[in-house]
Amino acid sequence: MAVADTRETNRYLSARRNPDFTIDQDWASYSRAEHDRWDRLFHRSQAVLRERACDEFLAAMDTLQLSEAGIPDMMKLSDRLETITGWRVVPVVELVPDDVFFSHLANRRFPAGAFIRPESQMDYLEEPDIFHDVFGHVPLLANPVFADFMQAYGKGGQRALDLGCLKNLARLYWYTVEFGLIRAPEGLRIFGAGIMSSVTESVFALEDGSPHRVAFDLERVMRTNYIIDDFQQTYFVIDSFQSLLDDCYRDFGPIYEWIGKASDIAPDQLVDGDKVVNRGTLGYFKDKSREG
Repeated sequence: MAVADTRETNRYLSARRNPDFTIDQDWASYSRAEHDRWDRLFHRSQAVLRERACDEFLAAMDTLQLSEAGIPDMMKLSDRLETITGWRVVPVVELVPDDVFFSHLANRRFPAGAFIRPESQMDYLEEPDIFHDVFGHVPLLANPVFADFMQAYGKGGQRALDLGCLKNLARLYWYTVEFGLIRAPEGLRIFGAGIMSSVTESVFALEDGSPHRVAFDLERVMRTNYIIDDFQQTYFVIDSFQSLLDDCYRDFGPIYEWIGKASDIAPDQLVDGDKVVNRGTLGYFKDKSREG
């Protein structure tokens, strides 16, 4: 997969940054082509997610009035979101430093990239853009329980930094907020933004026989490495947002101490104690390895 050169795709790189790394979205500066790009991304994602995204996500899309009517104005979107869960969406240039990111989350602010991917990177972009951040992440911030989980995650971030355990906390974010699956009466559904904002991974994560799907376990997830430039080899399945929140209200101190002495787990590895929902064949990844 090609990686975008953000010097060419992110016109906000020269924008004035506030001390908290936020910027002026300057919504009026988006071109007609950029609004059209959002509309096409939105339309094709909606078509794929209608039967694959969790109900909470789909309901929030309507509540927040996200639509294929051009790139959202984050100020107006925030005004709607704040009345529901107290969260706001704040525009940034690119990924912000970890301590800044945690501070925003702890104060119910979600930092979202303001630029939109170029036409040449419609299917994959390594740097999160406004479609990934707003379409993928923001809807679930209208769910009160998930909103509380995100704030709890932010509050726990500074402690992880202080204890040198950021990589373990980052894995929790990766395998839930970005690439999580959730049980539903109809079967498994998507809630991770990294999946939501990728049409191909939305299908792969639920329907392909290659990846493992394993019941969520906090310590297991925090020991598991991940890959950033391809589909995931293992997806973790939560029972509910409430169960995820309850896990994150625990004292992570003893967990960090134990995990610090334990070995990491490879992204494609199943281990003793796993509650396997679907054992994957890893066929997709084996085929790619042979091709490489």
